[in-house]
Amino acid sequence: MVIIFYFLYFLAVLAFIAILLELSFLVVIWTGAPYIATDKKKIADILKLAKIKKEEKVVDLGSGDGRLVIAFAKEGVEAHGYEINPFLVWWSKYKIKQAGLSKLAFIDRCNFWDRDVSKFDGVVFFASGNIMDRLETKLKKELKTSARIISNGFSFPNWVEEKKEGQLFLYKV
Repeated sequence: MVIIFYFLYFLAVLAFIAILLELSFLVVIWTGAPYIATDKKKIADILKLAKIKKEEKVVDLGSGDGRLVIAFAKEGVEAHGYEINPFLVWWSKYKIKQAGLSKLAFIDRCNFWDRDVSKFDGVVFFASGNIMDRLETKLKKELKTSARIISNGFSFPNWVEEKKEGQLFLYKV
């Protein structure tokens, strides 16, 4: 009887955790693009296209599991990630700690719309096409004139890209 009780208790806890994870993913889908991992080749292409120097700072809007933030930090660049999904924030921070990059790589659980990005020299993101107008306005208003922006997948409606490589678009403010 005791074994059945503990088994049912374990199943209830497991179901509760599954519901919390599902809700966190639904919140992300309703508020922005779903998490899609960036492959290693595209990460290398982004690093090459961005040309971020060691004394500069970069931010990944919707940083997912932190792989771009980690890649920039491995290049010696101070890299920040803004991510709304609590599980992905936790996973990113774990991977950063495991890689020994805690002095260069930072992840904040937040909605990037609420953050000022003016301190960054580079901005990278993978966003759905329906927010590109609004994101263009935000970045134009907040970024310094030397900043580089890399969009993975979608172009801005009113800016002409400096360079295009496949589905990567490089912009300068």
